[in-house]
Amino acid sequence: MQALEIIQEIKRLPLTKRFYVVEETIKSIKKEEMSHQMELAANELYNDYATDKNLTAFTSLDFEHFYETK
Repeated sequence: MQALEIIQEIKRLPLTKRFYVVEETIKSIKKEEMSHQMELAANELYNDYATDKNLTAFTSLDFEHFYETK
């Protein structure tokens, strides 16, 4: 379906359903943009975490078992 066909179909909907379509579309765009921004940030910081031992010092404890004292 082409964009113009989609727009024509949306125009045929009642107003409340058109608002719903717009809201859901905006949510989808925001979610996709946030995901994209997070991916870019992770890629930018990857080298820092791969080479800076101060940033990964506590990862050696990841598999340690900790017990709560009573």
